[in-house]
Amino acid sequence: MQQLDHKQMLLNIVNVRHAAYNSEFRLLRSPFSSPGYHTTIKQADFIHATRESMRYALALLDTELEENKQRAFDIIEKIVSLQDTDRSRSTFGIWSWFYEESLDQMSPPDWNWADFIGKQLVLAISRHGDRFPDQLRDAVVQAICNACDAIIKRDVGPHYTNIAIMGAFVTLIAGEQFGRSDYAEYGLNRLAKLHRFTMERGAFQEYNSPPYTYIAILELSKIRNETMGDEAKRLSDELLHLAWSSVAEHFHSGSKQWSGPHARCYQTLLSTENQAFLQLATKGELMFFPWEELPYEEEWYESGFYCPESLIASFSFSQEKEVKQLYAVNATTQRESWATTYMTPQYSLGSHSREVMWNQKRPLLAYVDNGGQATYAQLRCLHDGYDYCSAVFSGKQDRQHVLFGVEFITNGGDTHPSLDKTDGVIQASDLRLRMEIGGRLDNVVGEASDHGAVISIGKLQMLLRTWYAAFKEESTPHAPMGWEIHENGGTFNVDLVIYSGERRSIDFRLVQEAAFVFSFFMNSDKEPPAPEIEHSDNQLIVRTGNRNGETAFILHKDPVEI
Repeated sequence: MQQLDHKQMLLNIVNVRHAAYNSEFRLLRSPFSSPGYHTTIKQADFIHATRESMRYALALLDTELEENKQRAFDIIEKIVSLQDTDRSRSTFGIWSWFYEESLDQMSPPDWNWADFIGKQLVLAISRHGDRFPDQLRDAVVQAICNACDAIIKRDVGPHYTNIAIMGAFVTLIAGEQFGRSDYAEYGLNRLAKLHRFTMERGAFQEYNSPPYTYIAILELSKIRNETMGDEAKRLSDELLHLAWSSVAEHFHSGSKQWSGPHARCYQTLLSTENQAFLQLATKGELMFFPWEELPYEEEWYESGFYCPESLIASFSFSQEKEVKQLYAVNATTQRESWATTYMTPQYSLGSHSREVMWNQKRPLLAYVDNGGQATYAQLRCLHDGYDYCSAVFSGKQDRQHVLFGVEFITNGGDTHPSLDKTDGVIQASDLRLRMEIGGRLDNVVGEASDHGAVISIGKLQMLLRTWYAAFKEESTPHAPMGWEIHENGGTFNVDLVIYSGERRSIDFRLVQEAAFVFSFFMNSDKEPPAPEIEHSDNQLIVRTGNRNGETAFILHKDPVEI
């Protein structure tokens, strides 16, 4: 591996960030963007983000250049002043996302900001505390303690992987740095709880998530690097080995993609950040960029992450294999959530047994090596062009065949599982299921019909077959639905249109029947085996057409609360 000058890489980033610094606000200025929730800001040219500003301040200190020190202190002083310090308020100890929007204006505030900004403040004190003016250092220590108190009060469980780790880091390292045994004990116990929870399942709750496994590895590496405790180092090491094992076994060498299914994801193709991270961690076993052009993140500096030597060769593995993993169990219903991934040298196919169809979920996802570049196929349910959270996927995968269904719930969200509950009613001009084909679209062709579609990527065929499709509202006669192909230049879309027309109310509480059953079959021109579908009261019991007709999943014919 080429030896990287990490300090020079950090300096390069900081020099770019300088231009965005607003000396009047003492914060970093950046173009506005948001995921569409928490913030009520809908349109703005620029904002001043607290998290990015604090990240810049730490990077300034990490350069160890005297000329960067005062600007870092100015930013940190400003960040500390923006924390809620009123203990009578539920938002005590946290920050808003943007200077332009107070915690009271957010909908709702994001309590994760105690963790995100708290960890940067902890690192600033841990690495550079002796350089701080006394008054500012005291203020930062108090701000960190406030964040610790907020984290402990919230007490996130191990199911929320990245925040469970970050909260453990903030409290554990703050406790060790400040001689606060209560914080240190809480942080270690939180890490141990996450370790027990994760090791019992053999996977993180945020299963096989490119952004969140990356965050877990980064934050666990920081704990291992910063802690003075042997037990915290041991727990971190074991969790890191599990995380890296999961990444290695899901990496598809043909398409150079992180195989699905993904419990949480922001983009379907690997981000530049993920690619650079994997290249650096595997010492160049995975090469995405020339070393001199490797994108670098300031958070990587002194974090100490690396892939274990014993796992590096796994990233080049190109033989046929299948991975099945139980990754979650519902505490109330005891329903198990399984993930299956099947790989060949040319493609990978992954699916969940059951998941909501949030835009951060990838319950059915395939990657294909299309002439040395990746093409993906991803199932979506779209309400006016955005992923509809109250659609629920159920699936049963057998190697290259996924038998799956889609149903709807009435107590879910629209764009987010919990932040914008619909109460079963939406306003819509369009509602459709989509098999989205993206990435490299050269050699992609398709043909659709009433009963399915055939998509070809070069010589590889993907078959989509409809076995059952019903959407009948109380006042609207049931209309037959067939698949259509739409190309928009960026993606090749195979759509089953449920409704398209004038904007109107769709009340799922009054829908008499809304259920769909399909097959998705990779690399075959043969018809997939037909399932057995039994109607029982309000349910469709779907059994596989092979293996003695075992039950694949059960769908509700009309939307229900879950």
